[in-house]
Amino acid sequence: MQIFYFTLSVSYDLCEKLYEPDHNSVVMTEDGGKRVQIPIKNLRPFVSPQGLKGRFKLVIDAKQKLKSFQRVA
Repeated sequence: MQIFYFTLSVSYDLCEKLYEPDHNSVVMTEDGGKRVQIPIKNLRPFVSPQGLKGRFKLVIDAKQKLKSFQRVA
């Protein structure tokens, strides 16, 4: 199992792209500099009128499958 932490600050205008049908995943850079690709559907629940902001934790299993993605702060 691997755990990654992200600090996200994305405007609401940019978050609109999360709902375009051509986009299925997003690549983010975690705090340690590693690039990680996750399905966009995991980000959508955290979008607010202020955008996508906060500190997040991503847990993936040994087979590189996403186990959880949650806001931690």
